[in-house]
Amino acid sequence: MNGFDSLSLWIVITGMAVGSFALRFAFIGFMGGRPLPAWLMRHLRYTAVAILPALVTPLVVWPSPTGGETSLPHLAVAALTFAVGYLTRNVLWALLSGVSGFLVLFLLG
Repeated sequence: MNGFDSLSLWIVITGMAVGSFALRFAFIGFMGGRPLPAWLMRHLRYTAVAILPALVTPLVVWPSPTGGETSLPHLAVAALTFAVGYLTRNVLWALLSGVSGFLVLFLLG
């Protein structure tokens, strides 16, 4: 198993579980029924908006099918998806346009 013994693996898994619990308990347990400050709510509102681009950007800029080289089809489909999402303000339409863009560029091209 990649040079890890069983004890080390379980220590890492347990440490990650405790860390994940502690992070969630910090908000749920300590804050409880109290309202969060306005500045924190404003920042938390942008968390979901930041996660999806952070996950997708490396896949667009350095796609693994091209060996990490930037490719024009990936950038074109990303631009199409962004434009549809911006114009329609609908995540589902943006995702469907991205899927259909890949189908058109890679299956028919």
